[in-house]
Amino acid sequence: MPIVSIFFGIVIRIYCGDHNPPHFHAEYGSDEALFEIKSGKHMQGKLPKRVITLVEEWRKMHVAELLKAWEMARSLKKPKRIKPLGDE
Repeated sequence: MPIVSIFFGIVIRIYCGDHNPPHFHAEYGSDEALFEIKSGKHMQGKLPKRVITLVEEWRKMHVAELLKAWEMARSLKKPKRIKPLGDE
């Protein structure tokens, strides 16, 4: 479960060989949610509203990088790290 970014205590992961549609996992404390990469749709799980807002802001800035990381993970290759929010 490669980590692609960490910011403000939020851990973003893309699982190798995961199911479609392209998505990522956002973890904060003991909470976790899945978000579709292209649309930002909250697919499942729960996170505090403020964390969802931060994740969405970050996702919008990194859609192309997230899609590339998704393809790498689907090919069972370790995706590259993506800049965290606040480090732009």
